This record gives sequence, C-alpha cells and structure tokens, in this order.
Amino acid sequence: MSLGWHQGKKMAKNITGEIKVQITGGQATPAPPVGTALGPHGVNIGQFVQQFNERTKDMSGMVLPVVITIYDDRSFDFILKSPPAAVLLKQAAQVAKGSGNPKADKVGTVTKDQIKEIVKTKFADLNSSCPEQASLMIEGTARSMGIEVVD
Repeated sequence: MSLGWHQGKKMAKNITGEIKVQITGGQATPAPPVGTALGPHGVNIGQFVQQFNERTKDMSGMVLPVVITIYDDRSFDFILKSPPAAVLLKQAAQVAKGSGNPKADKVGTVTKDQIKEIVKTKFADLNSSCPEQASLMIEGTARSMGIEVVD
C-alpha cells in the first residue's frame, strides 16, 4: 500500500502572520499586548507566555522587542531582539525618561565607553556594518533624548 508522494517527508509549514511586540523580559502575561496580538491568530497564548518568560528570565525588567512568526497550524516561534537603544541609554544615564525639550533640557550624561557597550549589545540589530558608525547612531539617539555624550 502506497502512502503517496510525501511518504516520509515532513510537510512545510506556511507562515500566516508575523507580529512585532515589545514585552518586558520575564514578565509576559496573557493580558495586552500579548493577548491582543496573538488572540486573533488562534495561537496558544499561555504556551507563548511560558516559553517567553523561560527564555527571558535572566533579562527581567528589560523591555525586549520580539518578532513572533505564526504558522498555519497555529504553532509559532519567536526571535528576541536587543532592547531598544533608548531603554539602554536611560539605564546607562540612570534617568527615568528622556527630555521633553532635548535641546534646552539635558536630563543626564553617558560616556563614550557606555556608548560602546550599548553598541556591543545592539550591533546585530543595527543597520550598520562598522562599530564607529553604530556609535554615531546611538549618540544621535542619546542627543535626541536630551542625554549628553561626554568623554
């Protein structure tokens, strides 16, 4: 008895959606934004929350961008990105938020060494092929937040 041409071969999964959300590491819950993003796609939200929290337990409290790929059989996988530059800069400068008027009101300072550390963390997700250019990008983000870059 023949089982057909696909005997012994795994069927390819078709991607039905890709969702990008920012979730605090180790603290995902079925509440928004997770539930509202995954619910319409029929994904098991509890399963996603459990897997996400397990993979991010060492990054607790850090905001992490996540790209969730959803397949036609309602399964999923997800890729963790590095935290946004603004989050890392606020952490380095030890400020709660950026300035409402960055040209006039400076809220904190970061050193060139701190910028280099942020570049190391974010380099894979930055649109740059050299660390010097990436540093300039991060410094620009700092200036736009009212954070001064000092030597």
